[in-house]
Amino acid sequence: MAISGGKDDGEPMMEMNTTPLIDVMLVLLIMFIITIPVATHAVNIDLPSPQATPPDVQVKRDKNKVTILPSGEVQWNGVTVNNGQLVTALKATLSIKPEPELQYQPDAQAPYDMSAKVLNIIKGSGVTAFGFVGNEQYSEFGKAPNAGKASL
Repeated sequence: MAISGGKDDGEPMMEMNTTPLIDVMLVLLIMFIITIPVATHAVNIDLPSPQATPPDVQVKRDKNKVTILPSGEVQWNGVTVNNGQLVTALKATLSIKPEPELQYQPDAQAPYDMSAKVLNIIKGSGVTAFGFVGNEQYSEFGKAPNAGKASL
């Protein structure tokens, strides 16, 4: 059986066979899509919807502060606590009327994993008066906290 590869005059075919090239490119594309890591670290927080008119009377609330140190230690109002003690403290605040405001302030060098775990604990506790504190120091990207301040 004779197979014709071009003209019948016996000259070699001058066009490039692109079928293998396309097959290799499709395999590479599929491999790159598969190897892209999927972002699985998400903490969904339900933010309150803005009110058209602010309330007339501001309720005076007590404040509790959760901080995370660069070493990964979690502190409740300046006292180091573990996850169980944090859950207990959060549940205790729910019984106080009006509910105390919970201020969350992780250090810039705090481990992200610990910050995500603490946010999940706070979300699971049912606390409704919650706020992030200290974000203004990171208002400019790439600017180190306390940059430009003289030390005494």
